[in-house]
Order: sequence, then structure tokens, then C-alpha cells
Amino acid sequence: MKRNLPLALFSGLMMWVAWPPTHYTTFLLFIGLVPMLLAMENIIQSDVKGKGRKIFNTTFLGFFVWNTLCIYWVYNSLKIIGPITAIPITLIPYALGPLLMAAACWLYYRLRLRTNRTISLMGLVCFWIGYEYLHQSWDLNFPWMTLGNGLAVSHQWAQWYEYTGVYGGTIWIWLINILLFLLYTGLREAQPKKLRIRLVVTAVVSLVLPMGFSLYSYYSYEEQPNPSNIVVAQPNIDPYLKGGEIPTYQQINILTHLCDSIGQPNTEYFIWPETAIPSATGIDEDHIYTNNYYLQVRSFLNKYKNGNVLTGGETYKLYAKRVTNTASPTADGAGFYDRFSAAINIENSSRVQFYHKSRLVPGAESLPFGNALSFLKPAFEHLGGATGAYGLQTEPSVFYSQSGIGATPVICYESIWGEWVARSVRHGAQFIAVITNDGWWENTSGKDQHLDYAKLRAIENRRWVCRSANTGISAFINQRGDIVQQSKWWVRTALKQDINLNTDVTFYTRHGDYLPKIGSIMAVLGILFLLLKRKS
Repeated sequence: MKRNLPLALFSGLMMWVAWPPTHYTTFLLFIGLVPMLLAMENIIQSDVKGKGRKIFNTTFLGFFVWNTLCIYWVYNSLKIIGPITAIPITLIPYALGPLLMAAACWLYYRLRLRTNRTISLMGLVCFWIGYEYLHQSWDLNFPWMTLGNGLAVSHQWAQWYEYTGVYGGTIWIWLINILLFLLYTGLREAQPKKLRIRLVVTAVVSLVLPMGFSLYSYYSYEEQPNPSNIVVAQPNIDPYLKGGEIPTYQQINILTHLCDSIGQPNTEYFIWPETAIPSATGIDEDHIYTNNYYLQVRSFLNKYKNGNVLTGGETYKLYAKRVTNTASPTADGAGFYDRFSAAINIENSSRVQFYHKSRLVPGAESLPFGNALSFLKPAFEHLGGATGAYGLQTEPSVFYSQSGIGATPVICYESIWGEWVARSVRHGAQFIAVITNDGWWENTSGKDQHLDYAKLRAIENRRWVCRSANTGISAFINQRGDIVQQSKWWVRTALKQDINLNTDVTFYTRHGDYLPKIGSIMAVLGILFLLLKRKS
């Protein structure tokens, strides 16, 4: 344990140094897991008792260091919720992810007892992918640390994500680490020279071929001309003052002034950030046309014939009966209502389109396992938390302008779900509009990581990403994942760009997360195999 714990911690530190937004150190991802594999191998080859427990504990500590150093900024966002709610929510990103990672390593050890090293290492990759897919699919979702996201800074190496999504990156990173681990153990165990040479050749080919293909794709890729003029606004309003200290009409005035300063007669979309139209009571979606804030936006659009405002807003819907699991009773008990973190598309016509944020932050925006734990909802509300406060929709949406341009609205946290964005693009979106409010995290690496991850959505779908962030960083990202323009942090500004719309559908857009689904099936089969072996 004395020798293996430093190896695990060193692995965690290397993975942290390699992780976005750090530049020029991405290559460490390909060697960062080797010390962790060596620590597990040392335990497996030792004579100590309780090897499975030691592997779990050792790997958990290493992964905990990696995760905590990368997402330390999560703590800053806890100011918006009650202190009682904050404690368990902190454990979700800091500890739950490392626990699942360590569980994958423990399963690898159990499989190693029943099979050889090669098969068990293949199983490790499947168990890991199964953990990652679980962590983006269940109610405690937090796929921020999906291993393939680590290539976001060096996006030139990941152009083939248009075929595999980020899970292709997870497999690639694990493959190189495993091959280097096998090469080192081969030297340590004095394996035949031919086998070592074969491993060297395999490792070089496995590294060079994907990277070479990606670089070729990056430099040869050409966008088809199909221009549309887009403006993204960054009002730079302190998120802790948005709720009431700055009147909503004044916040809209700030946004319209920013857009007027650079808008053109042919501007087709003005994109405003998440909750750009806040309201203490929310906006009634069924009576939007008489809402003063809606009328204020329509007045702004009078000078832009083909203009649309795609904005975030806080809305609600009233029901006579409880038609959704997230609905709460009204104060007078006469009905029910749902509150939404919504995207709203307002145009120069009588049509208004709504999209309800669907990937909600566990604890802060949704009650995990709500059906089973719904009895806790009143307690959270009285303790000051926002748990379970928002409704959602189960299918992504595409907003269509009068001229037929399709935009997929992606609200904040949703931008780290590749398949969710791809489903929306598959339904006809020609560009991706990310609206977010990263001010809760303050001036930390969280905002930079969030921006970097958006580059992967551009590559996966070969769509421009137009990103409007309340306090920064707002940006335009082209179809290769290059940041063409970006704002500074905590600056009131607006950006304008002629983007190219795209209607072609990539392999990943069409098929989504097929890799983690296959990997998860293999992981389940591996677990069943272990259970059957144990029973026999």
C-alpha cells in the first residue's frame, strides 16, 4: 500500500494536469493511467489479503484527486441553494464519480481472477465505458469527467468524433495507456523480445493512425458556404442580482442595446443567455402574448425583418390536474403548475416557440429518483433548496425561423450531452445555440472547460456553435471546433458572426452513442459472468 498509493496519486495528478483547460499537456492523458494500472498490478501480484478492497481504496483516492482538482469550482455554485442541500450535492461530482471509477477497477480485478490479463483489460475498458454511460443516464448524472472530454483542448486530434462521439476518445486513451502498461510489465517480467516489439509497434500505430487521420480531416475539411448573420449578447449581469435587484425590463434594455450596437438588417438570430428574462413569478407560457417582457422584445425586433430572439427565460404552465411528476400544487390548491428553465424563440410573427431544459442539475434543479424520494421534496423546499423545482421535456427541440433556419437550443448543462445535442440536430437543426449562465462558478476553470466541451459538439455534428453566456465566455465555434471569436470574462459585450449553416448529417449524429451502449452490454455480460462463476 505504501508503494501503490503514491502511484495512484501520481496518476490522478497527471490526469489533472492533462485536463482542460490546460494547454500543451493533453499528451499526458495517454500515460496518466499507467501508474494506476501498475498500482493495481502490484496489489494483484502481492501476497496481501483483501486485494479487492485495496484496489478499490487505492484507485478511489487517485481518481478522487483527479476529479476534485478538475472540478473544484463546483463548490462556488452552491451559494444559490440552502446549506442543508449543499452538503449531499457536493458529494455527487467530488466522490460519486471516483466511486464508480474505482468500482470499474474492482470489477477488473474480479475478472482478472477468472480470466487472463488480456481479457480482463478488455473488460476494464467495458466496465469503464459502462460507468461513463450510467453517469450520463441516471438521475445522479454528471458526465463532466467523461474521459473523451479530455481531448477538448486539442480538438485537432479528435476530428473523428464525428464518427464515434467522445466515447471514441475514452477507448483511445485507455488503449494507449494499456499498451504502455503492457510494454512496461513486459520489460519487468522479461517477456520475449518479439512480444515487446509487437507491443511497441501496436502502441505506435494505435497512437499515430487516429491522430494522423484526425489531423488530415482537420486541415482538409471545408465548410459549404451557406451564410447566416448571428449576434450573441453577453449582458454581464451578476447572477446573484438577476432575481430582483435589477428589474427585468432594465435587463432586457441592456440586451437590446448590445444587439442594436452591432445588429444588421439581415441579422437572423439574436441569442441571449440562460435566464436572460428572469421573473420573480415566471412567465405564463399560455399567456405569453400579453406579457410585458415579450412585448418589449417584439418592439426591439420591429427593425429586423427576419430577426429572431432566442433567449433563456423562467416560465411556468398551469394545469387543472397533476399531469406531470414534477408538477406542484398552486398556493390556493386549485390546480398544479410546472416551472421551467426555458429557451424561448420570439420572431416577427405571432408564433412563439418554447423548449424546456431537459438535462437538469441533480439536486439544484431536479430531485434525483423523484418517484422514490418525492416525500423529501417539501423538506428541501422548506430548507431553502431548489430541489425538484423544474419540469422538463423528454425530447429535444428545434426552433425554426420564418426563413426556415433550424436552431437547436441547448441550455447550459445540456451542452455536455453529445447524444442529446445530436438528436436535436438529427431533427433538422442547422446550427447549435448554447445559452448559459456560468457566473455561478465565478472566475474559475469551470467556465473554460464548459466552453472547451462545446467544441466537441461542433465536431460531432459539423455544426457551428453560437454560445451566449451571461458573464462569459461567449463565443462562435466553427464546424472544425475552432473558436473563431470569443469574449472576455465579466465584460458586457456582443459578438457578431456570419456562420455557415449545414444540413449534412454525420455518422455520429445519425447513430448517437452506439459505442457506450455496446460497451455497457459487454459490461453487464461481464458482471453476469462473474456472478455465475461465483455461484458455481
